[in-house]
Amino acid sequence: MDFDVIEKYADRVYAYAVKRTFTSEEAEDLSQEILCTVLCKLPELRREESFEAWLWAVAGNVTKSFRRRLGKQRAMFSYDVPEDLASEEEDSLKSLEDEEMYRFLRKKITMLSAIYREIIILYYYDGLSTKQISERLGIPEGTVTWRLSEARKKLKKECIEMKESALRPVKIRFDIYGSFSSNPKTPFPDVYINDALSQNILYYCYEEPQSMEELAKLCGVPAYYVEERMDNLIKREAVTEPVKGKYQTDFIIWSDKYNIYCEENAEKALMPMMDKLIAALKGIAEEAGQIDFYRAGKSETDLFYLYGVMAFSCAAARYCSLPYPEIKEKYNGERWCYVGSMETKEHSRTGIGIQQNTNRGSRGSYAHTVYAGISGFSWRSMMNDGWINACEDILESGYSEDPDAAALAIQEGYILRREDGSFFVTVPAFTREQRAEFDRIADKYLAPLMEEYSELTERFIAGYKRLFPRHLHEDADRMCRAMFFGLYQVIAAYIQRTGVIGVPLAGSYCDVMVQEKRPD
Repeated sequence: MDFDVIEKYADRVYAYAVKRTFTSEEAEDLSQEILCTVLCKLPELRREESFEAWLWAVAGNVTKSFRRRLGKQRAMFSYDVPEDLASEEEDSLKSLEDEEMYRFLRKKITMLSAIYREIIILYYYDGLSTKQISERLGIPEGTVTWRLSEARKKLKKECIEMKESALRPVKIRFDIYGSFSSNPKTPFPDVYINDALSQNILYYCYEEPQSMEELAKLCGVPAYYVEERMDNLIKREAVTEPVKGKYQTDFIIWSDKYNIYCEENAEKALMPMMDKLIAALKGIAEEAGQIDFYRAGKSETDLFYLYGVMAFSCAAARYCSLPYPEIKEKYNGERWCYVGSMETKEHSRTGIGIQQNTNRGSRGSYAHTVYAGISGFSWRSMMNDGWINACEDILESGYSEDPDAAALAIQEGYILRREDGSFFVTVPAFTREQRAEFDRIADKYLAPLMEEYSELTERFIAGYKRLFPRHLHEDADRMCRAMFFGLYQVIAAYIQRTGVIGVPLAGSYCDVMVQEKRPD
């Protein structure tokens, strides 16, 4: 049906109510009660051509009941059908299909949240009085009356309004960070919140708390669908209820505003000491190059950036004083947090992403760490326990005790088979002693700079933190601490742009194996 006709119809009923009430509030209540009564009784109408007279007869009866409930004797009330309203829309109204109008108005009632929808149904469909509804629901009669009035107002708005944003659903990519036990039979928690409606709910709840009705309007779906998803989002600890009936996303969703701030401010923040930082990185690379670790055939340029990211990781662990709130235990007994992303490709994120498998529950003694975000390097995921152990076997003896794991590691590119049949590990590796020597070198060059570096970065980070919603202060603290280390990405990008050091070889990865425990 033509939605413009429905809008005109709602306005005509409201105009009718205005002439029969003293205040705009009473007019809204009366008009909405008329609409709801028409909705319930419409299936009883047998002759379409009688719709006009029937409509205003219903309006008259509702007005009488409305007057009695208010307990006011007003001589100005008229129960005659207003001829001006009837004649003006006669042709249009006669052409309406009753069933289509019924479906339309009923759909608008479904857009109301449960506390309003339930009372509308009990009052209009079941014919219960406010007192009977009060007894059935176990709430004060005054609350019933108030909710009934609010439902009428909301119903009118739903009939004539719809947020434009409802026509443009959003898309969010999810991940988690923290500690999570990998199990092929157990999917990552973000799987359970990844449906389209949940994504839109989480987006609209991110900056400010929203009610069910507001979310229904923003998402363009009936409120009962939102309620169903909300139950799951609360169960999965993706959403909180800061105040009764208002819901808010409980994790960070990255967008371009964070990246734009970093593009405009990060390099400028470090410029006062950029030359000193570059000199320190050159010194680290020169001395680290004397360590006899396994280089995996990497070029000196590739190794320069690996040394840098390892050195800044070490410095952040020793010298960063920014808080890192403990990640709380989630519903599955593990400590992790969701993180979402709506970033475009126009503005890249500033920071270093890390994936690490500590490999502590297996026979092997090495961990595998992958660094993401450094310009020029490709990305690959961290190895699983079996692949790490297969690489360790090959480093030590030239073959693996687990041929199946080795075959999968070959498939993923962590191990190469040479023409002569021998194996080659593609990831650099440090023994415990070699890593300790590297950390000593890194500290030698970076420790003297950390006071100034801390002052500059913390000034930058203070502005960065203000971008996050205030209720996510703990998540924001974690991201800000990570930025202390992640600003190495800005230094590396500056080095490449100014030609101080070349760019990595095409197809290179920035990852490393480090012996974390002594072999058995």
